Amino acid sequence: MNLPAPTLQLQVGFEIEFNCPQPTPMLLMLHIHASRGADVTLGDHLLTWPVIPVASYQDLFGNDCCRIVAPAGSLVLHTDALLFDHGQPDAYAPWAQQVPVQQLPADTLVYLLGSRYCETDQLCTLAWQQFGNGPQGWGRVQAICDFVHTHIEFGYQHARRTRTAWESYSERRGVCRDFAHLAIALCRCMNIPARYCTGYLGDIRIPAVPGPMDFAGWFEAYLGDQWYTFDARNNTARVGRVLMARGRDACDVALTTAFGPNTLQRFEVWADEVPQASSARGMQAPSQQIGAGPQWQ
Repeated sequence: MNLPAPTLQLQVGFEIEFNCPQPTPMLLMLHIHASRGADVTLGDHLLTWPVIPVASYQDLFGNDCCRIVAPAGSLVLHTDALLFDHGQPDAYAPWAQQVPVQQLPADTLVYLLGSRYCETDQLCTLAWQQFGNGPQGWGRVQAICDFVHTHIEFGYQHARRTRTAWESYSERRGVCRDFAHLAIALCRCMNIPARYCTGYLGDIRIPAVPGPMDFAGWFEAYLGDQWYTFDARNNTARVGRVLMARGRDACDVALTTAFGPNTLQRFEVWADEVPQASSARGMQAPSQQIGAGPQWQ
């Protein structure tokens, strides 16, 4: 398949500051996914202040991860990257059919099962009542997204890291990860493999959304012979989506996991289109950035 030439350039990154009362091991999942590696033209290096050892590994789902031991006191994590994007919205494939379970590839089967945040056992009856007599394939996944999009009220004030798909359905409120979890669980109940995705999703070629930016959560469903992107929170095709990690649900793709007490002091995320006639402001070579202390931008 011949893809169109890149039509836009993105600058993505974050700066996160923790304070730990004692040395604290951490797992980090903060890199752009390897499937977008060829698009990255500059950066995507994890920088720390103070400078500490960073060990890399790949998890069971193919995500690039890091291990660190955060020192006592303040620790700043920073990444800034430039990458090309084809500028196309999420794929639209209404002809994509649901695959019978017995014909699914073996590596998709784990995404039919219940998981920490996606309780298929509690939602199965609802799913079949709601979607059992409707369209199949792409149309069924879209019907699930439509349902979730209208059923849940979005609001950052509703964020709760322990909320499950069943609780999102019952409480009718949440943030993007809750929309994704409920849609994933309903897809799995209908025998459609679905997996959780996290990454950057800026206000690219849409009106700017007020408020601070955060990492985004969406999902992929397996139809025909491939995975397709769906987004129950926005429920529209978007441009400039940058994948960081995939897994069964948000438990598998936690951006930071600390094995000890810690306080999140500061959290900033950016994902912006770079005008073609200019370069990204604030980008410096990693050695220059790390030498400048925590104020890199």
